[in-house]
Amino acid sequence: MDAGMTVTPRARPALYLVDASLYVFRAWHSMPNEFHDDEGWPTNAVHGFARFLLELVERERPQHIAIAFDEALDSCFRNALYPAYKANREPAPEELKRQFAHCKALCEALGLSVLAHREYEADDLIGSALATMRAHGYRGVIVSADKDLSQLLVGDDQQWDFARGQRWGMDGVPERHGVQACQIADYLALCGDAVDNIPGVPGIGAKTAAALLAHFGTLDALLERVEELPFLRLRGAASTAAKLRAHREQALLCRQLTTIALDAPLTGHEAHFTRDRADAARLSALCETLRFGPMTRRRLHQAAGVDFATSSPAP
Repeated sequence: MDAGMTVTPRARPALYLVDASLYVFRAWHSMPNEFHDDEGWPTNAVHGFARFLLELVERERPQHIAIAFDEALDSCFRNALYPAYKANREPAPEELKRQFAHCKALCEALGLSVLAHREYEADDLIGSALATMRAHGYRGVIVSADKDLSQLLVGDDQQWDFARGQRWGMDGVPERHGVQACQIADYLALCGDAVDNIPGVPGIGAKTAAALLAHFGTLDALLERVEELPFLRLRGAASTAAKLRAHREQALLCRQLTTIALDAPLTGHEAHFTRDRADAARLSALCETLRFGPMTRRRLHQAAGVDFATSSPAP
């Protein structure tokens, strides 16, 4: 080798982690209600999700991928800690529940690993899969626009807002959210998260939470050194200190709710989430059940590496 040559380090293999529920809900709200399965149930969310999934697979051709679904709608471990967690959300209608089941079945038929658990949310499953695979030399590409998931970014991990075509790593989090990636959980514990019905500390908003973490670094350090707060050049510093003293336990509880678990069970996914062989028969049956058009059927079979002509039922 020439003495003047430099060797570029080989990039770590990517594990794609898809926040499926985000894209199913987006399709449910945006796709016209003109698609139905063979029993007459709506399938607009399945059609939209299938299009998203096809674009992702065709563009990236991922070798390692996991699709995480939310099953812990009212049975998550966070509900035991705080019964009002996500209590502001309306239950999913039966029409949507059926479509979630179809989306999971479609992923499985395509040979993609599916993650779902009654006690852990999709975020926890994504975090646990990423933590496990980092030990095997993988980096994460988290396909989601959810700000909560930014707390998982370290090193050369990426988060990808697929719909907007935006990608960022841990260095891009401050510009988007005002705090470091490792501070996201503490930040949401302080200012709350209305989407998940997490109260935070009453009277502390986003700007104050970001300023506090910029100075103290962590929620633990802030609570430990709260007596220093009145002496900072921060608007309302004395009243903020009083709020933190009065709501110390609530802040710590909220941090339990906003922190993504990294120890969710991943039984059955020991093979590095490698794409498996597609189930041609199941895929064809699903296409029939969901009454997909010929173009979608062809794309699905091509993405699965299955010959469309030979796997299609005879007319």
